[in-house]
Amino acid sequence: MHRLYQPVLDLMLLVARDIMLPRFRKLAAHEFSEKTPGDFVTIVDRESEDLLTERLSRLLPEARIIGEEAAAVDPAIVDRVGEGVCWIIDPLDGTNNFTEGKTPFAIMIGLSVDGAREASWILDPVKNRISHAVRGGGCFIDGERVMARGSGAALPKAAIATYFMPLDRQEDVRRRAVGKLEIVNIPRCAGEQYPRLILGENDIALYERTHIWDHAPGALMLEEAGGRIARNDGSPYRLDVPGTGAIAASSPDLWDLAHEVLFD
Repeated sequence: MHRLYQPVLDLMLLVARDIMLPRFRKLAAHEFSEKTPGDFVTIVDRESEDLLTERLSRLLPEARIIGEEAAAVDPAIVDRVGEGVCWIIDPLDGTNNFTEGKTPFAIMIGLSVDGAREASWILDPVKNRISHAVRGGGCFIDGERVMARGSGAALPKAAIATYFMPLDRQEDVRRRAVGKLEIVNIPRCAGEQYPRLILGENDIALYERTHIWDHAPGALMLEEAGGRIARNDGSPYRLDVPGTGAIAASSPDLWDLAHEVLFD
């Protein structure tokens, strides 16, 4: 466990109890809006990020904060993720689910040092499941160290986020998968998708968008559990190297299979 495991977890539980769960399925119409078409932001996103930012700044005064909502206002803050210590915050992952009164949704926090993912936390406040990882120290779910395992299905289960792809690419992906991969529904929440890869519910995930707040926490967990994440061309997934698209898989062999099917 990271030395800050408990204070960060306590903070996340506080946000879930005082800000998030009291408004679940109770959002008023004026409490959410679209940032861009189909991409919502709520009062919960903003209040959660404000509290997380305040308290995390106290834990590590030397760290900069990169929050999803702060980056929506000033995208340039992401450019310095490779410099020094950074907290990376997704205050409400799965916002669209939340606005529809559905699960899953999560709070996600990553800690990086000079662009290297150092530690991460994901809290599912409904399941009360905490996932945690430390670089070089393993992945833990509800306090127990875990290793990723495949689903064991005849065809590997692939969660593919096609809705951000151009229509022709969506059709190409589905054509390529026939008889080789079983395309399954995505949870619309990276804070749920990465645990699914680790726990054997899914084998592969294909991402079109790779915002650091969506992927820094779960990517570290997956790697520490023995899985692999890399860009579509096989290059490493790094916070400080911009890129589009990534394949995540519960093992290196499944990553190779996904790349061969979907891109070769």
